[in-house]
Amino acid sequence: MVGTVSQATEQTPTEAMFSADDASRGLGIELVEHGAGRAVVRMTVTPAMVNGHRIAHGGFLFLLADTAFACACNSHGPVTVAAGADIVFVAPAREGDVLVAVAEERARYGRSGIYDVSVRRGDEAIAEFRGRSRSVRDDSGGPAAHRDAARETPGTTTKESR
Repeated sequence: MVGTVSQATEQTPTEAMFSADDASRGLGIELVEHGAGRAVVRMTVTPAMVNGHRIAHGGFLFLLADTAFACACNSHGPVTVAAGADIVFVAPAREGDVLVAVAEERARYGRSGIYDVSVRRGDEAIAEFRGRSRSVRDDSGGPAAHRDAARETPGTTTKESR
């Protein structure tokens, strides 16, 4: 009998966040690849995702792009959320289409970041998304919370608090 060696590997911040993302995984979104400031996710448009015009509802396209954005901006470690986002719908997607969203970091400064996401069907652009991220402070009372409190005085703005 041949034995197998099981290596327990620690999840990256992106993998940990995505594995807990029931909304995205429940819609069939797959994390294809990820790295520092970058992520690729994939989703097939199902019958439940099309609107009365028989095209993919824009909310599902936004969700796909937002998931790629979340995976990319959480790749660095601190819990990071969207501060805002915009999307431009370029072409319609239809039932059965396999869509791929590629997120790339454009800038990080203090606790903020800017990320661009392209949603494509093969070589065709479906949507372009820009997300603005913000890292969440540690309000648990742990070392990071005390460090942040000591660094900031009410009425002042530090590079880290922007």
